[in-house]
Amino acid sequence: MRGRVKKQSANPCAAAQLAAAGELSRAVNAMSFAPPVEAVYNPLDYAWNAFAAYVERFGGGPKRVVFLGMNPGPWGMAQTGVPFGEVKAVREWLKLEVPTGRPQKEHPAYPVQGLDCPRSEVSGRRLWGLFAARFGGAEAFFEEHFVVNYCPLLFIAGRNLTPDRLEKGERESLYAACGRHLRAVAEALRPEWVVGIGAFAEARAREALKGTGVKIIRILHPSPASPQSNRDWPGTAARQLIAAGVWKE
Repeated sequence: MRGRVKKQSANPCAAAQLAAAGELSRAVNAMSFAPPVEAVYNPLDYAWNAFAAYVERFGGGPKRVVFLGMNPGPWGMAQTGVPFGEVKAVREWLKLEVPTGRPQKEHPAYPVQGLDCPRSEVSGRRLWGLFAARFGGAEAFFEEHFVVNYCPLLFIAGRNLTPDRLEKGERESLYAACGRHLRAVAEALRPEWVVGIGAFAEARAREALKGTGVKIIRILHPSPASPQSNRDWPGTAARQLIAAGVWKE
């Protein structure tokens, strides 16, 4: 079952982003990925309504700062349709409760249960937790900030497989489509800064946005797989943003 109902936004900025996301979704749905990839989830397909609600509510105007993630996490955006969309943060902080569908081919180890998912995406919990601690309410954060993902797909190969581990030909086609989408998002949101969440996102942003004048930096990725991230990730990320001039003391 799919959770996508096409509708046009009345807000030009949101409409431009949704049009670009729809184009990206169609492009990646036409791609194929060889073993070891066992399943591919595209939340821009089965969770489109939830993603569209996120863009409509929070992405309706220019943003000074865009945070860029790599791709959906299995217990985050794959469940909720929201980038870094840890269930509790989406429900309680973003206050979005939009039902999602399910992928056509679902891996038994990674079921999609939407907002009923009992698992917590640690990266998303840490990211939205940092923003909540600094800004209080979501509206204050989104006044100047937005969060997007570079790649819309979750790859499962017995475990979560990141896009940089795909075969070269697969990566090249995927990166071309994702780069077009990121440029369209930047054109709609007109950010001064794009903050890569981790080295992969920073590198892809530099490639896609070169020549645009957008300032690009990197912060430490909040993944629990990184020992450094498990030692005061919020403090480290905030210090990096302050040192770069993105945030003030």
